[in-house]
Amino acid sequence: MALTEGTYRFGGDAGWLRIHTERTGLGRRAGHDLLIEATSWSGTATIGPDGDVPAGGVTATVEVGSLQVREGTGGVKPLTEKDKGEIAGHLRSGKLLDEDRHPTIEFVSTGLSGTADGFELTGELTIAGHTETVTVQGAVGTDDRVRGTATVRQTRWGIKPYSAFLGALKLADDVAVSFDTALVPA
Repeated sequence: MALTEGTYRFGGDAGWLRIHTERTGLGRRAGHDLLIEATSWSGTATIGPDGDVPAGGVTATVEVGSLQVREGTGGVKPLTEKDKGEIAGHLRSGKLLDEDRHPTIEFVSTGLSGTADGFELTGELTIAGHTETVTVQGAVGTDDRVRGTATVRQTRWGIKPYSAFLGALKLADDVAVSFDTALVPA
């Protein structure tokens, strides 16, 4: 796909954004690897002449309150809907993402390298009031959809990964973020 100069929008109405967690520790068999989905997220991408993306040309916002646990794999017993709700509530709480003080997660690009077939988008990611640099690996598919992934190490943003059973069951520090979206002319 060759994007033409202009501004495009993307988000939950044109795709999905998911967070994948894994468990670690001696008690990991008791816990679940989680698939969490943001149901409310949006962004814009500004494409300049010659297909370049200026600094700040890509922005994205995720509503913390929209994070929903979609599934949990592994574990001693399956996750119930009640379990999923409790986990989502804990995720949004002051102990982790602190939705009351920081209702959104924000991304603003600072640089782009590569081509539509494979690019690296670097930017500043703000989670719970802490801003760090992150790199997104992505590509524009032949179906005109943009897909990408990034790894977020929670402790870099001041987030202590969840643990239970005196630390025998822990959430791995690295979580994988992935997305698939159309770019719609704004």
